[in-house]
Amino acid sequence: MMELQPLVRPLVVILLIAIVVSLGSALRHLARGTTEEDSRKMARALTIRISLSLALLALLILAWYMGLISPHGLQPAPGSLR
Repeated sequence: MMELQPLVRPLVVILLIAIVVSLGSALRHLARGTTEEDSRKMARALTIRISLSLALLALLILAWYMGLISPHGLQPAPGSLR
């Protein structure tokens, strides 16, 4: 079976880039915003951004559940720093 752990990081990066691109597209249509068509395109771009954000959240939860990623705390391990 193929190892999935190396695929998680590139997928997260690709989804983050796609979210930023979609947000930039919405901003462009908002700034131009002269016609009804621009409003529709902006709404579509924001809908895509929300969908991508939900997909990213689902990917992270699934990867965590499958043990491909593990959360880590911000505090050092007990006894490591005194």
